Amino acid sequence: MTSLPSPRISSRKQPKQARSTELVAAILEAAAQVLATEGANRFTTARVAEQAGISIGSLYQYFPNKAAILFRLQSDEWRQTTEMLGSILEDAGSPPLQRLRSLVHAFIRSECEEAEMRVALSDAAPLYRDAPEAQEARSSATRAMQAFLQQALPKATPQNCELAADLIGTTLSAAGKHFSESPRTPAEIGAYADAMADMFCAYLEKLE
Repeated sequence: MTSLPSPRISSRKQPKQARSTELVAAILEAAAQVLATEGANRFTTARVAEQAGISIGSLYQYFPNKAAILFRLQSDEWRQTTEMLGSILEDAGSPPLQRLRSLVHAFIRSECEEAEMRVALSDAAPLYRDAPEAQEARSSATRAMQAFLQQALPKATPQNCELAADLIGTTLSAAGKHFSESPRTPAEIGAYADAMADMFCAYLEKLE
């Protein structure tokens, strides 16, 4: 059976003037509100345009379909998370294992603080997750983790570093999503993050 082509998820054009930039920002803000209130299944471009107070034609100037809007929301979230985690991993003033521990705490805390939006974006993922743009966006975080591990584990083989990066990233994502689906207190978040950090640190010590 021939697989269906992935929908176009790239923006039609990039805003170049301040007014255009403000329009795209208004579309994305409206999209986040619609997604949070209506959920992924009832998310439509018409509903976003209505929420933003613009015509559907104005929306289509920048986003060809709802998958493109949802992917932009997701890629912005990925970019912010990658930048946050990258700044932690690149902090040469802290020992590697302490950086990893700080990363786990920051990630789990972020997952819990933005759980509603993350769950909604996860529900919408089938619309764009197989597109090349989505695969590239996800891989940037993996590359950052691999670079950190190669520095933190100079005696480990590249293959072990690659495996460790994939294992840590996959575990963080899956466990963080599951843990954040229920309301959590700061104490619960701290205890969970500590336990996960202990597990990762023991694994890296064994590799080294």
